[in-house]
Amino acid sequence: MNPQRKFFSPEHDMFRDTAARFIAEEITPHHYRWEQEGMVPRELWRSAGRAGILLPSTPEEYGGGGGDFLHTIIVVEEIARALATGVTGFTTHSDIVAPYLLNFGSERQKLRDLPAMARGDVVASIAMTEPGAGSDVKAIRTVAARAQGGYVVNGQKTFITNGFHADRVLVVAKTDPGAGARGISLFWVDAATPGFSRGRLLDKVGQKAQDTAELFFQDMFVPEEDLLGEPGQGFGYLMKELVRERLMIAVRCATALESALQWTVDYTKERRAFDKALIDNQYIRFKLADIKTLAAATRAFVDGCVRQYLDGELDAGGAAMAKLWAAEATRAIDDLLQFHGGYGYMREYPIGRAYTDVRPNRIYGGASEVMRELIARTL
Repeated sequence: MNPQRKFFSPEHDMFRDTAARFIAEEITPHHYRWEQEGMVPRELWRSAGRAGILLPSTPEEYGGGGGDFLHTIIVVEEIARALATGVTGFTTHSDIVAPYLLNFGSERQKLRDLPAMARGDVVASIAMTEPGAGSDVKAIRTVAARAQGGYVVNGQKTFITNGFHADRVLVVAKTDPGAGARGISLFWVDAATPGFSRGRLLDKVGQKAQDTAELFFQDMFVPEEDLLGEPGQGFGYLMKELVRERLMIAVRCATALESALQWTVDYTKERRAFDKALIDNQYIRFKLADIKTLAAATRAFVDGCVRQYLDGELDAGGAAMAKLWAAEATRAIDDLLQFHGGYGYMREYPIGRAYTDVRPNRIYGGASEVMRELIARTL
């Protein structure tokens, strides 16, 4: 049905087995408890490093798995399939932050930190969103002022994935507040730096085991060597890497919708009402048929974008369309929950967790409204 999925090789299939087994054995049995605690344990990161789950597509010379983007896709899909939202930060760390270092960092930064990230000894995060600036990156107010030997950073960030565990944070700040997009720079900050502090763990509607925190910077000195890339080039770096991030979100949504559909089909075959299985109700059966068609179309579109990305042909507009379509397609999970009746509203059922945990995909990485604006600019 989806012939493009043939782009996975036997080696990829073996890696998928490894990722699925790690999640089933090390994450799923404990995930409910971690949801109550608000985050996964720090040691889980090192376990993931030993299993080869972290930095799978980073070159071996920097301690990574030496794989390709398909290895990244596999981790994204297996986390989504298992609804292991407490570790979605693995992909933030491995496949959003690490590529910034690879593509724009100095050799010193790469050699010092990427191997430690691959082992799980260093947890990485990216701090972009602020209380008054989300999808509009140019509106950030965190400022990095020039000082002897580096910069002094003041500001705050919010909704930061891995914010509590992070040892290193890629901080987006303005080095020239009057220059608009050309005044934004990236800093690879050590979380032990004086002036760096963390706020509370944020109490989210879903993804409760994913540590998400506020970060504060007060007269935080960042040495010149921890500037990532060139000053004033941060906005361009962000726009380039957002193509990858948005495609990963699209992949996550496609998998989440497929999984939610399968849970619901299974449930409606087993659950009886008015002396027959729920799936024997024509309305439910036809609605499931619609959602299966939507899920198949989403998978075909997203896989096509993955192929374009592998061939170096996916642009910002294409990534925006993939994210918009796949994220909006997950609205169908509301209907799937409905077919579970009252049980669907219980977090012990995966459909209930999917309803809340998948919802942020229409917001982060650029809200759906922003994706529409980006697409409109290509018309």
